[in-house]
Order: sequence, then structure tokens, then C-alpha cells
Amino acid sequence: MSDPREPLEPGEPGVPLEPGEPLDPVELNVPESARRLADGEWHRLHPATPFLRGGIAFVAIIGVIVVNARDVFLDVIFGGGSRELRFFERFAESSLLVLAILAVVVILLLSVGGFYLSWRMHTFRITDELVEVRSGILFRTNRRGRLDRIQGINISRPFLARLFGAAKLEVNVAGQDANVELAYLGSTGADDLRVAILQLASGTRAAEAAADAAAQAPAGGTGVVESRVNEFLAPELDPNAAPPESIVRISIPRLIGSLVLSEATIIAILVGIGIITTIIVTGDYGWIFALLPGLLGLGGYLASRLTRSLRYSIAATDDGIRVGYGLLSTTNETLPPGRIHAVEVSQPLLWRPAGWWEIKINTASQAASSSGATAKTTLLPVGDMADVHRVLQLILPSLADAKSRELLECGLAAGAHDDDYVTSPKRAAWLRWFSWRRNGFVLISDAVALRKGAIWRSLVLVPQARMQSVSMNEGPLLRRMGLAELRIHTVAGPISATIGALDRDDVVRFFDEVEHAAVHAAGVDTSHRWRSAGQSTESPAPTTPEEQS
Repeated sequence: MSDPREPLEPGEPGVPLEPGEPLDPVELNVPESARRLADGEWHRLHPATPFLRGGIAFVAIIGVIVVNARDVFLDVIFGGGSRELRFFERFAESSLLVLAILAVVVILLLSVGGFYLSWRMHTFRITDELVEVRSGILFRTNRRGRLDRIQGINISRPFLARLFGAAKLEVNVAGQDANVELAYLGSTGADDLRVAILQLASGTRAAEAAADAAAQAPAGGTGVVESRVNEFLAPELDPNAAPPESIVRISIPRLIGSLVLSEATIIAILVGIGIITTIIVTGDYGWIFALLPGLLGLGGYLASRLTRSLRYSIAATDDGIRVGYGLLSTTNETLPPGRIHAVEVSQPLLWRPAGWWEIKINTASQAASSSGATAKTTLLPVGDMADVHRVLQLILPSLADAKSRELLECGLAAGAHDDDYVTSPKRAAWLRWFSWRRNGFVLISDAVALRKGAIWRSLVLVPQARMQSVSMNEGPLLRRMGLAELRIHTVAGPISATIGALDRDDVVRFFDEVEHAAVHAAGVDTSHRWRSAGQSTESPAPTTPEEQS
């Protein structure tokens, strides 16, 4: 076995700063790369990090300077009398040329030195309790994320980073702007590190986590070029950590159709028609300048949604739900068990003829990523009813029985049904013109289901163990009509677990029912230690869908 203090190769995920402490016999049985990721020692990021984070802009500036210098050189060789050439000739004849060259050299050296120091000072470590990152040269920053508050782990591989065999790992921690980002790590090392962090967060000892991470790591021995090619062409879901096939497949025609029939596209088209009509009537072509930025923005938004949903995959793993997507720049996210606080299955009006649905979730991590995008909340971009049931089975395995499945289908079906949902009374039709027959709630297994909407249908599911509180609101009008609004409080997110225009007595009775159910569910919930001894983490294996045309 090699010396544990030997420095890692450039392609490895981390570089140890100091010799580690003597290892116990259990840790000596695992490979060095896996042991170093979760040994509690400080490690450095991928050697290409300075270039990927700031060096690209620096190289672009150098490129602009070189191009301009080339133009000046061609003017000198082939002649020309441009103002720029005369300026450079006068500048070259002056005594400032040497100083300018020295200034450029100094700036280059300082920039390279700054990038190097930034990489040297940017370190991370993984302990049994937290993920910690230190960065900064003059102004030091220290970010810590507790393992017991981890809501998910994202690994994104931008196109350029994939060429270098690098990836960005983001640990989503409960709280506002509490995420911990490691940009960049070795691509394989990022997967190993995610496994190690999830193992530690599940209650596994550090030595066991390192051993499991090593067992799931691919075997080495390939060349640098072959390794880069394999990483670039690898599927989004790791076959060693997830089933080889996603339980949901989204065909490109369906994905494009869902974007074309989205509300944003329809509104943009209507606005465009209005502006074109105004131009024809008034003859003022200045409206084109008002239309063009909107069209460009819409095109960029739709293209972003399309590329982000390509190669979509979702599957169950021992450490939670693994979701992957992306074509050139790829991202995959692991949601540990018990980290989903609310689920919404919704169907826009224009999707109804095709029978398409969308699934969104609330998690406790609401921080924005470094790229400015908010936390990912769409679990299923578009899918049919069978896809919805498969995904819900991953999120809430307890809903797999026949009774729960029937209630779910009633919650997604149109119109009124004679089922177990407690719906709004007839007098609520003054406030819910079309949906009062469908508007209702019910307890399904270990979750609360809220059924809303007749035109834009949706079903909100809140796991009882994740409920924070329940409130009842009565305004002057609702109180006079004997109605009330029911609100289930969860973490902040795109889903609002609120339903109005219910009978006041029904809401009061619901308090008594959900009080005992929620307390019991929270008492027996052990999802935060999903790998603890004696706990089964296996989810029902959903069937693989047939090929979609």
C-alpha cells in the first residue's frame, strides 16, 4: 500500500495538507482515495479549479489583447493609416513602452499568483458531524453544514469542467443560504464524496462510510484520456449506486410539447401578437424594440428548460432518490429519505388533453446556488399518470397500497366523486364557482392530501412527520358563511399547503384527527437515520415503463 501522506495526482479529488494521524486497522482496509475524503482532515480542490472559476475570463482578456496586437502587426507589415496604428506608433516611440510591458508582466504574475493562492487557501474537510469549507486570501470565510441537517446533495458537471474531469458538489443544508459548495472536485471523487457524506449523515461510522464509498468507487487503472472519455459519456445515474434504468422516461416530443403548451409560452405569444397588431395599426416600428428583448428572453428560458430536462432520469438508491438531467452540462441530485416536506402534483389547463402532469417538492434548503438559480424544486418536469404513480411511490412508499392508490387517483381525477375526501359545502359555490365539489382533503396513510382546482387541478401531499403546525383562518365573509380556510405549515417553497372554503366544523374535526396522527408519525419517524441498525431502507421497486414513442 502506498504511503498515506503521498500527494494525490492532479486528477484526484483532494490534496491532503498535512500528514494524517495513524490509521486504525479498519481504515487501512480501504483504498487511499476513499479514506482521504471522509477522514476529518483538510483537503484541497481540483487543481483546475482556479482556471474553471476565474481563469476563463482571464484567458478571454488575454485573447482580446492578442487579437488587437495581431491587427496592429498586420497593419505594420501590409501598411495602413488607422488611428489605432498611429497611436501605437507614437506610444512605441515614447519611453513608456518598457514600463507598459513591465506592467503587463507584473499583472500577469500577480493574477497567476492570486489564482494559485486562492486554490491553496480554499480547503474542505468532512467529519462525523459536519462539512466545512475555508476560503479567502485576505478576508477568510468559513462555512459549515451539519450532517443531520442535509437536505440533498447536488453534483453538477458544466461542459468545460467535464473536459477537465471536474465536477461541482453542493451540499444543501436546511436554512436560508446555508448551502456548502465544493467547486471543483475530481468527477469520480465527487461521487465518492457524496456517498461518504450520505453515509455519515445516515448514522454510519466514519470507517464504515469510507469502506462503503470505496466499494462503490469504480476500479482504477485507466489512462487520463480514457478516463475523461468515460466520464464524459457516462450515464447520469451511476449504475453502481442506482438501477441502470430510470423509472420514468421523457421523450423529446413530449418535452417540447410541454414547453410549447406552457402558460409562459402562450402569454408571450399573445403579447407578441398584441405588439405586432399595434405596429400595423399605428405604423410605429419602435415597438419592435419592446418585442425583441422579450422574445430573446423567452427563447433563452425555453432553451434552458429543454436542455435541463434532456436525459432526465430518476431512480431509488439506498441513500434516497437520485434525479439526473442535462445534455452538455449535467446535474444529478440525491434527496435523502425524509427530506421532502411537501409534494404537489399539478396539471396546467393546456396539458389536460394530453394527460400530462408535473411534480414539485418543498425541501428545507432554500439557498440560491452560485449560478443564481434557486434551489431545484421540480421533481418530474412532465409525465403521464403512470409516471406520477411511480414517482410518488419513491417519495412516499407507504402510498403503494390499493386504498391509497385509489385515493390518489380520486385526488387527480376531474369532477366530483363519492369518495373519502371531505369537500366544501354547497354554499361555498359563491366563492369556488367551479371547484367547490372537488375542493377537499383527506388523510392518506401517513400523509395529508389536499385536492384543489377544477380548471387548474392540483393535489398537495404533506407527510405527517414533516408537518410543523396546522392553522384555521376565518375572515369576516368566511365566518358569516360558516366556512374556514385550512393551512398546513411546512418549510417555505413553491408549494402552499392551503385550501379554502371548507366547512368550519369539518376543519375543527380535522384538528383532532391530524393532531394524533402527526404526533404518532413524528414519534416513529427514523428517516433521518436511514442506515441505522435494524432499519430497512429498501423501497418498493417500481416497474420500468415501456418505451415511449
